[in-house]
Amino acid sequence: MRINPETFDFLKNLVENNNREWFQEHKDQHDNARQNVIEFTAELLKQIHKVDPLVNEEADPKKCVLRIYRDIRFRQDKTPYKNNFGVSIPTTSSKPGGVEYYFHIQPGKSMIAGGYWMPEADLLKKIRQEIDYNASDLKKIIDEPEFRKMFGNFRDQEQLKTAPQGYAADNENIDLLRLKSFIVMYNVTDKFLMKDDAPKQLADICSKIYPLNVFLRNALA
Repeated sequence: MRINPETFDFLKNLVENNNREWFQEHKDQHDNARQNVIEFTAELLKQIHKVDPLVNEEADPKKCVLRIYRDIRFRQDKTPYKNNFGVSIPTTSSKPGGVEYYFHIQPGKSMIAGGYWMPEADLLKKIRQEIDYNASDLKKIIDEPEFRKMFGNFRDQEQLKTAPQGYAADNENIDLLRLKSFIVMYNVTDKFLMKDDAPKQLADICSKIYPLNVFLRNALA
């Protein structure tokens, strides 16, 4: 199973013609591209389930693929369509947008990601408490050489400018406690996704993200 060249072609053309008239004239191309992503997602679910048993391999892949329509009500950019397909892969212990894996398909900018992006205040408090209690467990994951080589420095995410409430500025783990998000991303090429074994290869990358997701799920349990 792979992402077809025609799917990338549709997204490239959409960038140049991001308007309702063109989209309606090429609706069949969108529908074919979306179906390709849905079928790819079905296989991806099966492969990631082998890595993370809390990913439901029987989940409806249609519900995992995000809508291509943009909410433009409060945006300066009024183009009506996204220039990508996004795939949210939650685990059974979280809802979409929680601790999950995320697959992004965009010509020249595709990626696989995982973790928890911008948790709400009450959940962020739980994660920080877990870091305070068990920072060594998190650092063992994120400072492992292969992890850093694949995903970069985990600490280079958006942080508070000051120490969060309840924590001293000289806390030895203040760089982790100040984080607002807890995600990692790995970029993949169009050529990578057009190979027949792409779902398995993406799942192999997710196997490196899995320990981070386990740490975050434990924090929220």
